[in-house]
Amino acid sequence: MTPRMRRMLPIAGVAAVLALVGMPMLASADPQPTGGSAGVAPPSAVEDYAYPNADRIQHDQGIKLIKGDGHIVLAACDDSVQQIKVLTVQGPSGDPQGAYCFRANAKSGYLSLELPRVFALETADHPISADLRPQADPAAPVKTVTVDKNGYQSVGEGAAGGAPAVLLELRVTG
Repeated sequence: MTPRMRRMLPIAGVAAVLALVGMPMLASADPQPTGGSAGVAPPSAVEDYAYPNADRIQHDQGIKLIKGDGHIVLAACDDSVQQIKVLTVQGPSGDPQGAYCFRANAKSGYLSLELPRVFALETADHPISADLRPQADPAAPVKTVTVDKNGYQSVGEGAAGGAPAVLLELRVTG
């Protein structure tokens, strides 16, 4: 080792120690972001897949949308577009709307929901599968039905001898 390197070695060591000690101080110099109010944490960046405006939709339209991946969305029923249609018993003991339509914007997707008195599922450009359970028995096993592209399937009380059913999940399968 040269004499010059021997003189520089202690200086380099001190510089390294100062850098390590000073780094946490720089990282925590201002714990409050500028423009924020004290004591308020920023919103979480973790996606929980909750359906947007679900409370308002449940109040206005009577359907409980829980969560999904964004590839199946509630839409206005319109016979001129490709949709997934869920038909429900309408009236005082059933649903005020009678039909709910969904638009699929991908070849796969899911939507978790609760919609009672479903009696039929109809598809257009995407095959689907759906999970239903008897309305009178929340502990009953879930039944999965599939509906082909451009298909129609009676479920719940729409099927011969069927009991009222609750739709729990829709999945686009192709």
